[in-house]
Amino acid sequence: MNPVGMNPVGMNAVRPARPVTAATDVLDPALLARVRDRLAIAGGEPDVARVAAALRHELGGWAGDADLLAVLRRVQSELAGAGPLEPLLRDDRVTDILVNAPDEVWVDRGAGLVRAGVGFGDEAALRLLATRLASAAGRRLDDAQPWVDARLADGTRLHAVLPPIAPRGTCLSLRVLRPTAYSLAELADRGALPPDGVRLIAALVAARLAFLVTGGTGTGKTTLLAALLGLVDPGERIVLVEDAGELRPVHPHVVRLEARPPNVEGAGAVSMRDLVRQALRMRPDRLVIGEVRGAEVADLLAALNTGHEGGCGTVHANGAGELPARLEALGAMAGMGRHAVHSQVAAGVHVVVHLIRGADGVRRVAEVRVLESAADGLVTAVPAVHVHPDRLVAGAGEPRLRALMVEHGVDPSYVAVRPGLG
Repeated sequence: MNPVGMNPVGMNAVRPARPVTAATDVLDPALLARVRDRLAIAGGEPDVARVAAALRHELGGWAGDADLLAVLRRVQSELAGAGPLEPLLRDDRVTDILVNAPDEVWVDRGAGLVRAGVGFGDEAALRLLATRLASAAGRRLDDAQPWVDARLADGTRLHAVLPPIAPRGTCLSLRVLRPTAYSLAELADRGALPPDGVRLIAALVAARLAFLVTGGTGTGKTTLLAALLGLVDPGERIVLVEDAGELRPVHPHVVRLEARPPNVEGAGAVSMRDLVRQALRMRPDRLVIGEVRGAEVADLLAALNTGHEGGCGTVHANGAGELPARLEALGAMAGMGRHAVHSQVAAGVHVVVHLIRGADGVRRVAEVRVLESAADGLVTAVPAVHVHPDRLVAGAGEPRLRALMVEHGVDPSYVAVRPGLG
């Protein structure tokens, strides 16, 4: 017989180590492996109920409810979430998560990159997360295919690179898509543009001018474009074409089309150019390209030159003045010659809205330019309005900008001071 109080499995039984503690939040790798194996044998999705049952079986009676809940949360994030990065993804302020090494995680909460207080146990744990996220997106990530660029189910954009391409170890980048859509007034409150800038941008939309939003990575191009689409007349039909579904305009009539990458066999791809062609057959009042970055520019320019007014999109460019050259390079991908691109741009695109991100981390509109043809037929982006935090300053192209608005039946009510007068 066992003495009273004796462990029923014997006096020499060893109590298992606590798998996780609130102080360290360190998960026992052996426990995680056993739970993973048990779930694989049982089959099905690793939902909360299945993970909890597997945990109870592995922990036996040693864990109380509080301990079990702590382990459950961590195991669930390791098996079906983003592991140590899960708390960052739940933070509504986070826009980017960058992992350079197991102990080097950076995060951007809208004011620049800072070190995050999380990390991975080792390189193997980081690599496992990267490959699992890639697999969840239907993509391959291994020694034969050591990089991946994909979109997760919640819209988060995933990029990962494995050694030996990344000599220091696995690198993981997550661009977080937030469902929150900001109005133009809310962006102004955040310092994106002054009150007269709001009236200027709103007039561009009301006049149904074709425009492109330019800027570098992380300057807020998609956020601004979504806010502008929220100003479109409710009676108009907006057709969005995107590589990844990021635009969330507040508008009652939006149709979304999203490109699809090839599967692991290299088949089934649907390109942006395919989608632009389909969108033109869907009676769009506003054709919107989330990001123009390839041969689809040919179809967009053709659409803007065949009666589709008010079309818009975003383009990566370091400066508004570089847009014509950027479009020229994109047009070459579609087999368009230089003069063909410039003639299409001159006839179909009116305005460029350029964004920057200041040293303080604030994303703001820096300038508005109009596109005009020179004597040689090439397009140049002429400064129309320079946007300062407290005022607008007119440039050489400002009379042309006003004339475009008047031609399209909109009275420009913004105020732009002349240099030296304000």
